Amino acid sequence: GMAWAGRGGRGVTLRPLGGPEEPLTNRYRFMFQKLRDVRDVLSERIEELGTELKTRFNIEEFSSVSMPAQDSVAVLGQVCCDSNGKLNAQSVVLEGEREQSSGGRVPLQLSELPEYSLFPGQVVVLEGLNTTGRKLVVSRLYEGVPLPFHTAEGQPEDTAADDPLMVMVACGPFTPSDSLNYEPLLDLIETINRDRPDVCVLLGPFLDSRHEQVEKGQLTATFEEVFRKCVRSVIEGTRSVHTRLVLVPSQRDVQHLPVYPQPPFTIPDLSKDDKERVCLVSDPCTLLIGGVVFGLTSTDILFHMGAEEISSAAGSDRFTRILKHILTQRSYYPLYPPAEEVNVDYERFLWHAQLPCTPDVLIVPSELRYFIKDVIGCVCINPGRLTKGQVGGTYGRLLIQAGGIPLAEGKRQSPCLAGQVVKI
Repeated sequence: GMAWAGRGGRGVTLRPLGGPEEPLTNRYRFMFQKLRDVRDVLSERIEELGTELKTRFNIEEFSSVSMPAQDSVAVLGQVCCDSNGKLNAQSVVLEGEREQSSGGRVPLQLSELPEYSLFPGQVVVLEGLNTTGRKLVVSRLYEGVPLPFHTAEGQPEDTAADDPLMVMVACGPFTPSDSLNYEPLLDLIETINRDRPDVCVLLGPFLDSRHEQVEKGQLTATFEEVFRKCVRSVIEGTRSVHTRLVLVPSQRDVQHLPVYPQPPFTIPDLSKDDKERVCLVSDPCTLLIGGVVFGLTSTDILFHMGAEEISSAAGSDRFTRILKHILTQRSYYPLYPPAEEVNVDYERFLWHAQLPCTPDVLIVPSELRYFIKDVIGCVCINPGRLTKGQVGGTYGRLLIQAGGIPLAEGKRQSPCLAGQVVKI
């Protein structure tokens, strides 16, 4: 078997991988969003992905969605639902892009398609007949194209690249649902001290807004104090093994700003050594760990998209379909409109919630069942939650080859050597 032990984070490089914008590091003002700005962001995404699809599939030009034509046409747009209910095969409409279709909508007939998987907000190119200008009979569906993987410029980032790095991933809540004792978290700290992972990624909620005592207002300290105590116990408990900690906030963290993209936590009283060891990042974020690209988000996109996605693909696996959508739509949250509990600031969304490249590892914690899957070359892991109701849950661990793996016969190989989801 594999030796599940790290060397305690010494000499591991950790840095955020920004897109065109710098990574999100500070709080920002939100709730000033104009509908026109939201539309501009959505249109920009449609145009960007449309250009990619056009080149990839050699499509000559896009037509307007409302233009009657006797020949087969190609149209670009975003999948929507024609009512307030859930999407189904009868309620699918395509909202055309601005340039050709001026944002017009056309109902879709999907019965000719051998298989499809669609969700609201998905950017697609469709080919089909639209003889009246009022209904498009779809004969072909072009889905998004994933971004290339990250290529390291120059030297590999880690010197001791012989040993694999061990990365541990755990997602909150870290307390049982009926009390605020952080016992599962203490068990995790023990595990960290035993296995000495190089990096431990902890995703919120650290203090869950859905917790019984939070909802009923039964806490004896402020939210901020309970949160600080929880984080301090992790930082102090792992000091001796020097494991690098990455803390990702969650929409469910009651003491933090409930906006997406979500700025990192602020922990004011960290010592100089702890500051170097603890990495506070935003949700979502893209991190380079030892030259391997990790995509991280604590928002339950699998659950949100699973509730909205419709599919006719027989025998295909729902998780894989949704993960593939995330990678090919190039966004940590491609669903539009978003789930009710997610407050998206679309200007920041455009800067901070798009994938800069296809990650080597994508971490997507969810209420849904834990898994590890390889989806178009990206290792996707849902580590489950550290507590399930009143009992302990699961966490994930990965062994990765720092600096990536050299190409084998010109083919990229995943730097992920092994992965497991383990009961706590």
